[in-house]
Amino acid sequence: MAKARTLNQPSRASNTILNVIAAVFSIACVFPFLFVIIISFTNEKALSRDGYRIIPKEWSLEAYRYIFKTGDQLLRSFGITVLITVVGALLSLVLISHFAYAISRSSFRYRNFFSFIAIFTMLFNGGMVPSYIINTRMLHLKDTLWALILPLAVNAFYIMIMRTFYRTTVPDAIVEAGKIDGAGELRVFYSVVLPISLPGLATIGLFSTLGYWNDWFNALLYIDNPNLVPLQALLMRIENSMQFLVTNSALSGSGQGMALLSTLPQDSARMAMVVLATVPIVLAYPFFQRFFISGLTVGAVKG
Repeated sequence: MAKARTLNQPSRASNTILNVIAAVFSIACVFPFLFVIIISFTNEKALSRDGYRIIPKEWSLEAYRYIFKTGDQLLRSFGITVLITVVGALLSLVLISHFAYAISRSSFRYRNFFSFIAIFTMLFNGGMVPSYIINTRMLHLKDTLWALILPLAVNAFYIMIMRTFYRTTVPDAIVEAGKIDGAGELRVFYSVVLPISLPGLATIGLFSTLGYWNDWFNALLYIDNPNLVPLQALLMRIENSMQFLVTNSALSGSGQGMALLSTLPQDSARMAMVVLATVPIVLAYPFFQRFFISGLTVGAVKG
């Protein structure tokens, strides 16, 4: 027994090597983002003169000042993004959890048909033009927040993850015991299944949150009202306007244009946009990490 226990335990040298490898890998993952933060606080002239440096010779907040010149628009876009992220993620959880539970039960007669429908949409879809016509002319979602929420509300891949999670985590005996006690399908689902499905729900919730937070394409298609522009779309517009100024200033060749070009934070502003778009979601991740890892591990098991 002692020999078997020794064979199952890594030696001190092996443990040290594994820890060093894990530490190097962690640094390799974190360093690019830290480098982006450093560049966002670097003076633009120093970037042009010295290139990218881990420790800049000149620090500056000019990139953030340039972005925050939008004033209330930036705060409004941030609020819009938070709103659609929260509402969209909750709506996704409601729809996906119910759909996945239905097709996970062997007692549901049409589970294979609806599973096929979900998988079919992963391979084929109507395309951008038909989707745009349906969303604007039939559903009248143009310039509404629902145009940013509904298109991402259901994801077939997430449905498959939750279906597998239910099959591998929720025993049939628990469901049958609830029915014997007189509970209906909905009562069993809400009182028995959901409480033991928090890891899977947290995983899908985090995926949906990332999808809504990073989405800018739907805003590009459906939103013309500046009061409804989310954060990612606003940052894209700032980037486009900055690129327009750079291009036209360089083409004009005038002294005023060249002066504007020399003071405009180009690279540092781009990095500042990345920081502003990433930091809020990075700060939220630790609260979901435990559920995310366990839910993804169980949900990825072949059902």
